Amino acid sequence: MQGFTVRAYGRRELAQMYLPMVSPQWASVTMKRWIMRYPGLPERLKALGAAPGARIWTPAQVAEIVKALGEP
Repeated sequence: MQGFTVRAYGRRELAQMYLPMVSPQWASVTMKRWIMRYPGLPERLKALGAAPGARIWTPAQVAEIVKALGEP
């Protein structure tokens, strides 16, 4: 996607950008699976302050996700 901006995103908001054709809840669950399966990504996100109950991805966390998964 041309013009993607790395900034803070709600978890569901970012997940919907990757999976626009499914419900926000399902997009969030699917994205969480992708993150958990990507080697080293969960650890990098945790080191950047990611917490299980957080609803927001920080710009640094979004940058790591995009680096791993590509732009939505």
